[in-house]
This record gives sequence, C-alpha cells and structure tokens, in this order.
Amino acid sequence: MFFSRTEKLTQEYPATLARRPVRTIAVTGGKGGVGKTNVSVNLAVALARSGKNILLLDADLGLANVDVLLGISTGLNLSHVLSGEHSLEEIVVPGPLGIQVVPASSGVARMAELNVLEQAGLIRAFSELTLPVDVLIVDTAAGISGSVVSFVKACQEVVVVVCDEPPSITDAYALIKVLNRDHGLRQFQVLTNMVRDDAQGEHLFHKINSVAMQFLDVSLAHVGSVPFDDHLRRAVQSQCAVVEAFPGSKSAMALSRIAEHINDWPMPDSASGYLQFFVEKLIGFDAARKSGH
Repeated sequence: MFFSRTEKLTQEYPATLARRPVRTIAVTGGKGGVGKTNVSVNLAVALARSGKNILLLDADLGLANVDVLLGISTGLNLSHVLSGEHSLEEIVVPGPLGIQVVPASSGVARMAELNVLEQAGLIRAFSELTLPVDVLIVDTAAGISGSVVSFVKACQEVVVVVCDEPPSITDAYALIKVLNRDHGLRQFQVLTNMVRDDAQGEHLFHKINSVAMQFLDVSLAHVGSVPFDDHLRRAVQSQCAVVEAFPGSKSAMALSRIAEHINDWPMPDSASGYLQFFVEKLIGFDAARKSGH
C-alpha cells in the first residue's frame, strides 16, 4: 500500500518531488544527559541561519523537552496525531529564526510505548506535509528502544552524541552496535560534546572509533566537538539556543561550524530500502535524475 502510493505520487508530481529532496538527520545517543536535545536545537537554529527551511521533530515521545529548551508553547502534540484528532501539519509550531517544531508529549507513558505500526504511521505522515522543508532534524529519545531504532533508520544521516564519561562511551558504542549488527546501518557521525577542547574531542572519537573498527562493520566520522561552556547553561536557563543568545561563545561557534559541515554533506539521491521520512521526495529525485530531467 505504501509503495503503490509512492509510485502514484512520483508519477503525478515528479518535478515537485525532484526539486525538494529533504535531508534527514537523526541526533541520538546511548544515554540521557549527554546534551543530545541541546545539540538538536542549536543545529536547527544554526542551519536556519544559513537560509535552510528547518523542521525539528521532538522524537522523545513520552519525555519531550524541545519546546522547553526553546521556550515555545505547544497546545497540541504528536499524541493528538496518533489519536486522529489532528493532522501532523496542524500541530507544527513556529520556533526561532523560522524553524518549525513538531512537538511531542511529556509524561505520557503511552507515547513511549508505540508499536511498530504506530511508529511507521508517524514516519509516513511526514509525506503529507506541505510546509517547505530542506532539513529535518530528529531528536530521538536516549537508549535503544524500538522507537529510537525506527526513527534513526528513517533518516539518511545518524549523529551520535557522546561525552567523555565511561557510561556515555559504553552506551554510545552499544547503540552503534545494535544499529549495525541488528539493522545493517554502517555510516555514523560522532559528535563529541562537553569536552575541554578539540584535542579531547578527537581523543574521545578515536577511542570509540578504534573499538568500532575492531568489532563492527561500520564507518565512523567525527563531525566535530562542542566544548563545555557556561554560556550554554545560561542559554538553557533563558530557554533559547546558544547560537542565537551568545553567538560569539565557544559552544555557539563550534555548533555553527558543525552546521556548516552538515551543509557540505553530499545529498543522498536514492532511498535506503528502509521506511524513511519524506521517502517520496528521494524516490522522485532519483527517478528524475535517472530520466535526465
């Protein structure tokens, strides 16, 4: 049913689909407390500053806090989409610098326990959006739950956030191991967070990469380091992104550099074979490329 609909959309709207492929990025981490949501929020704002249309999905479905970090009010959330009360487009709320936020619920255990069909339904719902989107950033929950795996597999790029602490390193490796051995993912970007300097970030990346190269069939790349910075704490207290509140701070400049790096990533031109966000646009883009249009 899903793929017949995809083929129909590709035939009816090939020019539109080819013109607007969407880059999709999962920001994830093995454990909580590594600054994953802060990274997601700041990358969204930094990419918006570069002129991109950004959609930020809070995929920590039962313990959402993207809205809290950005100081925005959300009367509706993904629980209203799952119940059939509202469409996905109806719950989207505006954030700073024109980013669009898809809010999740907080303290709703049911949302943290979605089955595979419900997870797939949410992913497919993004294909119905009429909003202009260049980049979708998916802020996943921590850990290796079914919903984390589903949302990560639905993205083209996976950014794993890790801190230089044994539990963070162990859990980040465990997440990469599960995604690789059980689900066939091979490409990962590692973001080292809350480090003293770039040297510590590089050392942390090499620790993870050396073990992964020895035991897993993966390719890890170091997307960059974000230093520990009191400006980041102050931005959180002010409920705004550090790249907007303190653009000259060390953490803001590091996050902005990472956003610039992301803008330079090559755009995938075909679907992965997994159920993906905005998969029709990738299929349409690939079809148009092959036909020479």
